[in-house]
Amino acid sequence: MSDQNMDNAVAAEQEMYVEDLTEQRKIRRQKLKDLQEAGRNPYLQETWNVTAYSKDIKDNFDAMEDCDVSMAGRIMSKRVMGKASFFDIQDKQGRIQCYIKRDDIGQEEYKWFKTYDIGDIVGFTGKVFRTRTGETSIHVSGLTLLSKSLQVLPDKWNGLKDTDLRYRQRYVDLIMNPEVKDTFIKRTKIIHEMKRVLEDDFGYMEVETPILSPIAGGANARPFITHHNTLNIDLYMRIANELYLKRCIVGGLDRVYEMGKMFRNEGMDRNHNPEYTSMECYYAYGNMETTMDVTEQLVYKAQMAVNGTPILHYQGKDFDVTPPWKRLNMADAVKEITGVDFSKIDTDEEAQKAAIGYGMDPDEIKGYTRGKLIAEMFEEYCEDVPGYLDGPVFVIGHPVEVSPLAKRDPKDPRITRRFEAYINGWEIANAFSELNDPIDQFERFAEQQREKDLGIDDEAHPMDFDFVNALEVGLPPTGGLGVGIDRVIMLITNSPTIRDVILFPTMKPEARHSRSAAEIGEELDEDNDKEGD
Repeated sequence: MSDQNMDNAVAAEQEMYVEDLTEQRKIRRQKLKDLQEAGRNPYLQETWNVTAYSKDIKDNFDAMEDCDVSMAGRIMSKRVMGKASFFDIQDKQGRIQCYIKRDDIGQEEYKWFKTYDIGDIVGFTGKVFRTRTGETSIHVSGLTLLSKSLQVLPDKWNGLKDTDLRYRQRYVDLIMNPEVKDTFIKRTKIIHEMKRVLEDDFGYMEVETPILSPIAGGANARPFITHHNTLNIDLYMRIANELYLKRCIVGGLDRVYEMGKMFRNEGMDRNHNPEYTSMECYYAYGNMETTMDVTEQLVYKAQMAVNGTPILHYQGKDFDVTPPWKRLNMADAVKEITGVDFSKIDTDEEAQKAAIGYGMDPDEIKGYTRGKLIAEMFEEYCEDVPGYLDGPVFVIGHPVEVSPLAKRDPKDPRITRRFEAYINGWEIANAFSELNDPIDQFERFAEQQREKDLGIDDEAHPMDFDFVNALEVGLPPTGGLGVGIDRVIMLITNSPTIRDVILFPTMKPEARHSRSAAEIGEELDEDNDKEGD
């Protein structure tokens, strides 16, 4: 595309954008132009000295009455009454009423104030007082426009209700819905408390591991793939940070944790987002029981820090997260729900016959082992039984076939020393006594790689020779834990979906216009070619 045609394309795009503006937004742009022509460009303001906030003033009115304050915030309502007006501003703590008089700030400033819109950001000084109706307010003595809002906020009665728009424009959602802002304040508090528990109560050290890796390891999941141009290799965005953290344990960092984003190229629903926050921690010389204790304390103390009670209220149901939590064996759960008793089944053939007899599709379970069928029947028939896994409960006894990184149970080598923690029927944590036998690990990786190569399981764990090499150097007995932070936050904040606890959840792009500047430019190039012919 020629430079001239690119310029024309951009100009055409800008023209389309302006044409799409509502009348109210055009008026706001004109107001901005008037301000700029009068030498009052609000975007030139760099800072404002804030000495007080709305909630602090309201909570401490007796001490702050008649005190001078300097504040800043967004205008959320405005009532102009001739020579005096009221307006509400919203700062980081909430809203407070302001009273402004023409005689206090001058006729010229008051004239400009009357042109300000809902959504504009102002800085002001004044004294704290109470109106005759008893409302704590600020008597404004000076006012400065700090930023002009060119968009129109939703009205205060209807707010921002459209769910899709709320997620796309979270910045507006935070302005209009105080409970949304409160959720994310709680999120920060939960994460802070979890890190405190890990570091202060259990002695973990926070570390950082790669997000890009040549192998998508540490879990069974479909990864996102990218390409590094300089090295000319494909890399995977991490699906877990387990294998790198265990390398840290090999190196002598005895207790490590990392909280950060993981990426899985899988489905999206109420509990799943392609990028999500996970916490993994590893405890040298610990085991499955050690990590159970850590799991209980993380959830219990985060719940107490935010809500002040061990009773977690979620969508009409109550869960007592006070330790200790219940334990439930996976095979026992399958027997309780389906009646199939795997303790009396020793061969894969018997297991398949029992599973088919209960109703599983013979084609879908062809080639499945006894252990694989226990896990499949648990997932198929136990996880969705209403109330069965409300918990909090630790599900233990996972078969070795679905636990490639967990240590075998010395009492029954067919299962592993692993647990999954459930609350409200959701898996919130996965943990085990880590496998530290390099020969066993290599053989399990090899079997997983075989299933992947044959197309039996696209999400099987790939071979990782360097991790096996690290195990050969020597991994001490270790307890490892992974916690789905977003799901825990959903429960503690009583949020219906994972999108309600992620500031900017993954969304399908929204086309603002039917044609892009590039597309318009290509059309211009084609037209010029035709004219040349």
